[in-house]
Amino acid sequence: MSSDSAGQGPPSGRIAIVTGGGSGIGRAAALGLAEAGWNVAIAGRRLEPLTQTVALAAGEGRILPVVCDITDPASVEDLFRQTVQVFGRLDLLFNNAGTGAPPVPLEDLSLDQWRRVMDTNLTGAFLCTQAAIRVMKAQTPRGGRIINNGSISAHSPRPNSAPYTATKHAITGLTKSTALDGRRHDIACGQIDIGNAATEMTARMATGVPQADGQMKVEAMMDVGAVAKSILYMTSLPPDANALFLTVMATRMPFVGRG
Repeated sequence: MSSDSAGQGPPSGRIAIVTGGGSGIGRAAALGLAEAGWNVAIAGRRLEPLTQTVALAAGEGRILPVVCDITDPASVEDLFRQTVQVFGRLDLLFNNAGTGAPPVPLEDLSLDQWRRVMDTNLTGAFLCTQAAIRVMKAQTPRGGRIINNGSISAHSPRPNSAPYTATKHAITGLTKSTALDGRRHDIACGQIDIGNAATEMTARMATGVPQADGQMKVEAMMDVGAVAKSILYMTSLPPDANALFLTVMATRMPFVGRG
């Protein structure tokens, strides 16, 4: 499903796909890219949040909302088909869409809860990466860039977060493999690890979140715009340069250190 905001015929400017573009980090990234002149296809399971992102857009770029379930190969194929049909090529994939499980003890998680997080965070990113490589290696000029949302959880877990943390550690492996395998096709792949960006998902941190020592503490946050700026930096690099890993986090968040 697409929007009239996409216009007619292939536009000028670079082309991106942002998954999870209807809220939070995905919305901030899409808006930042559009403001910088990119044309952006945003993907999500529900149309309404996507159209809200379109309504917030400013700048030179255009935003195409596409309803997509990234756990469904056919839906992913349609997302990339629509993007290329409207914009003509693909220069960037931001694998951002993700979900978590209830914060319960690991032994109390159901298999369905585990699989839901694996399917969205890992398999969804894999399917989108496959589709992006197929487009990028066949287009002229050849190549492009893939950025994966890894999270601080790709380095260190929070209590009761086994499914989410496992997928984010796996994303690091996917990033490295994609960077290696994409090299021969002029496709760069990097990872942005984000800590405590202020979004709907992290709103609970304002009232306190569990710490490794069992305490509940309020944690420092940063404006989600800092994430968009970091992604723009990664995309500003020339094709022969790649930010393989970039960490952007709230300065005072309790990540570096013991305990």
